[in-house]
Amino acid sequence: MDKQLNNQEALNFDPDALRKKYKEERDKRIRKDGNNQYKEIAGEFSNYIDDPYVKEKIVRPPLHDEVEVVVIGGGFAGLLAVGRLKEVGIKNVRIIEKGGDIGGTWYWNRYPGAACDTEAYIYLPLCEELNYMPKSKYAYASEIFAHCKRIANHYNIYDNACLQTEVTDMEWEASTSRWLIKTNQQDAMRAKFVIMCNGPFNRPKLPGIQGISTYKGHTFHTSRWDYSYTGGDAKGNLNKLKDKKVAIIGTGATSIQCIPHLAASAKELYVFQRTPSSIDVRDNRPTDPEWVKNLQPGWQKERMDNFNEATSGKIVEKDLVMDGWTEIIGSLVSLAKFRGTEINPAEIPRLMELADFKKMESIRARVDSIVKDPKTAEALKPYYRQFCKRPCFHDEYLPTFNRPNVFLIDTDGKGVQSINEQGILVEGQLYEVDCIIFATGFEVGTGYTRRAGYDPIGKNGISLSQKWANGIRTLHSFHVHDFPNMFVIGHAHGGYTTSYTHCFDVKAKHLSYIIGECLKKGMKEIEVTPEAEQAWVDEIIRVHRNQEAFQAACTPGYYNNEGNPSQLAAQNSAYGKGPIAYFEKLDAWREEGSMKGLKLS
Repeated sequence: MDKQLNNQEALNFDPDALRKKYKEERDKRIRKDGNNQYKEIAGEFSNYIDDPYVKEKIVRPPLHDEVEVVVIGGGFAGLLAVGRLKEVGIKNVRIIEKGGDIGGTWYWNRYPGAACDTEAYIYLPLCEELNYMPKSKYAYASEIFAHCKRIANHYNIYDNACLQTEVTDMEWEASTSRWLIKTNQQDAMRAKFVIMCNGPFNRPKLPGIQGISTYKGHTFHTSRWDYSYTGGDAKGNLNKLKDKKVAIIGTGATSIQCIPHLAASAKELYVFQRTPSSIDVRDNRPTDPEWVKNLQPGWQKERMDNFNEATSGKIVEKDLVMDGWTEIIGSLVSLAKFRGTEINPAEIPRLMELADFKKMESIRARVDSIVKDPKTAEALKPYYRQFCKRPCFHDEYLPTFNRPNVFLIDTDGKGVQSINEQGILVEGQLYEVDCIIFATGFEVGTGYTRRAGYDPIGKNGISLSQKWANGIRTLHSFHVHDFPNMFVIGHAHGGYTTSYTHCFDVKAKHLSYIIGECLKKGMKEIEVTPEAEQAWVDEIIRVHRNQEAFQAACTPGYYNNEGNPSQLAAQNSAYGKGPIAYFEKLDAWREEGSMKGLKLS
């Protein structure tokens, strides 16, 4: 059967050889220290999380007041939560954000070339409501950040926002049925309800490379881009680098976007790679005004639903988005190519693997067609399954390696050996550089409360980290027993979708309904029952998409906990039936009307 795909399409590759190659590439990258290979940004490294974008520190008196709802986190999840609450008449809402402005991920990520790889017409929420049309199919960071501020202004969120403010402590007061929230601004405010929107991409991480603190040159992390050193702006023209030898460590989604700009400006650019990314066609283009004229009311929701269906494996009549995501997932998951044939369900995983091989062969062939030097081209080829790492889409990254001033330092999966005062060592060779840029991502695999920066204390003195020590426990991903009037907006136990903002908005509307009902009925407390929480945990485990074998076979990365899939993966996962089924669950729960599983008092 491996000689043909669906008995129709002859294979032009050897599946057994690819399986062997994938395993070899994975095995050379496995490290015993897993996530511990990265340094927590604290102590002597704390400067890496300083906010370089704040021009003036906010000085204000500490707040000791009370509000109806506190929303922690000013990214899209927090903005949508506040907006939907205000739409149902809940006005006394305060957002707390550690950045100098709202925006979350899009406040911090201002590196040159930063953009979203999900189509702007579905990724930017509330376009229709705010009468805004994105400038191009894929939006750059500055436009996304501006849209965040547009939402904040629309809902008057700034009027009661605490910016440059970090929550340090949060504790339930049984005597008042309030949450006491303390911050680094000496605030001690109270709230009836708290919505936690602490995203996974807010806490940068550094590689634990030997000698990292001995380097005498300039360093910074991509999420805190130092334009005072590089010059230029988010569009490039990094003119202060013209006489500089620059190193960048990491070749993931961030590097893909900023490396072409570094290469265009630096005297020399050294790219240190442990594992190459999968780079597919991006094909960005300006928004067509004629297309806009023909849009009908409800166009954005229709487009979002269509994308969600296409990327969830449903066969859609028409793919409205037609991008890399719908193409990849359409071919690998929907099995559309097998329509009209009888397929043995037991054969589906094998057929999907073959379709995956075929797709990745085309990705590797694209490298050969663009990169001129055969050795460099070979090093840039990804040998792993498509969703072992986040797929990337870019049209300028691969051609950059044809520049004479750009040098790919492939570490053959080992990573950088060490750093000394002058530069970076790989296999005993020293690369002397003026600047090292860390494109090493965010703490995705660490605990929720560590990433949040605080640990809520619920009833009877139990902390959230204690509550979740043996796995995440919620109802519908929002409610946690022993933590009344507290809600979480995250990915675990919810409907994971490639377009994060779609899911955030569904959750925001759901919570606005719950909080609105509580206030309407004069309820002081709302808490999930132990039985309802356990039932949802059981369902999450029962419908879990068992991908342990797939993840274990993947090259290490944050998707598979650096090659060590967690034993709690099933319990800590998203809803296994997918976002459409999850959204329908929430709709049915609200329509039933009894707040089933929640105790109100």
